[in-house]
Amino acid sequence: MILMSKNARFFSWSNMIEQDLLRRFLFEELGVRGEWVKLTGSWQAAKLHQRGSENMQQQLGQALAAVVMLSATVKFKGSMILQAQGDGDIKTLVAQATDQREIRGLVRGKENAAPGSLENMFGQGRLVLTIEMENGSPYQGIVPLQGNNLAVALQTYFEQSEQLKTRLWLIANATHAVGLLLQELPAQDHYEADWEHIEILANTITEQELLDLDCEQLLYRLFNQEKIRLFDAEPVVFNCACSRSNIERTLLAMGRTELEDILKERGIIEVSCEFCGEQYHFDGVDVENILSRNNTANDPDTRH
Repeated sequence: MILMSKNARFFSWSNMIEQDLLRRFLFEELGVRGEWVKLTGSWQAAKLHQRGSENMQQQLGQALAAVVMLSATVKFKGSMILQAQGDGDIKTLVAQATDQREIRGLVRGKENAAPGSLENMFGQGRLVLTIEMENGSPYQGIVPLQGNNLAVALQTYFEQSEQLKTRLWLIANATHAVGLLLQELPAQDHYEADWEHIEILANTITEQELLDLDCEQLLYRLFNQEKIRLFDAEPVVFNCACSRSNIERTLLAMGRTELEDILKERGIIEVSCEFCGEQYHFDGVDVENILSRNNTANDPDTRH
């Protein structure tokens, strides 16, 4: 049985295809909660400026699906960043999701990086989860980059850092990036038995079902005997946070000497955003304006 939240609507499966959505759900009589996400257009936009093998693209898609769900497990205003770094064929994997469900990501490494375990793909590395809050210090958790896939590494993170039993299923292909998350609620009575029961049912899921089924269909396929409250869908979009003002602050931190050296060598400073491919150009006049504005702001004799 699936119960919708009071603001939700029932959709006909034959007329409605869910995409670029996050759905949260709760087992009303059990100590378990969950989330489901399917990225389509946002996934295509996020990978548009990323190069590499099909496997590298799949790792990025899985990371984006994961970070959307993980960001929805906590209440905060800001962004969550998932970063995997290693010395193997894949050097860097970054996925970011804001509390507004805006995503972006990048992947860097050898373009022919082959599939395999995390150790085979990333070599010796680590997985870092960072929550950057608008008003407050960032929170960071780190675990070794180990296991058959990203879902396993994230499950280890929750068990070690949060002491919460968590299961994730992540899959990405050329058109979709999909994820399912289940997590125990220890405050509930009998939550350990509840968790074991739901986990056994969830383990029957297939990759094809994850890709093909919408949220309600998937929940019915797995848990049709359970009472589930399904909350309103939350749209997910690709949106890069880069801006000219952010780039100017980065240039300012480099200092006058380094900026002038670049201008002497190239005549112009060109900066390309690694997430969205946006190009920013700064000539000598632009650089002087940036430096002079900073000097004015720091001048104690400046009158307002």
